[in-house]
Amino acid sequence: MKKEKEGWKELPIGLVLEGGSSERFETGDWRSEKPIWDEKKCTNCFICWIYCPDSAIIVKDGRVQGIDYRYCKGCGICAEECPPKVQAIKMVREEK
Repeated sequence: MKKEKEGWKELPIGLVLEGGSSERFETGDWRSEKPIWDEKKCTNCFICWIYCPDSAIIVKDGRVQGIDYRYCKGCGICAEECPPKVQAIKMVREEK
């Protein structure tokens, strides 16, 4: 009997693959700026989550919960993509 190929529905969420993943390595310690998320302004549109190249936006129970700074590299894409009328994410200088 021929084994059926897996479809797109069987792919892991976020397509986190071991070889290209920083899941086991905290990579957020070299940034010069970090995003600050304002829960009161956030509309949970998930645009920041979609565009974050490091999967550092924390989403739980259908809502944005914050930013995982262990993996955030401070690129600022989340702040740039947050809708202009919302501006729930702003970049600030990283203080060590």
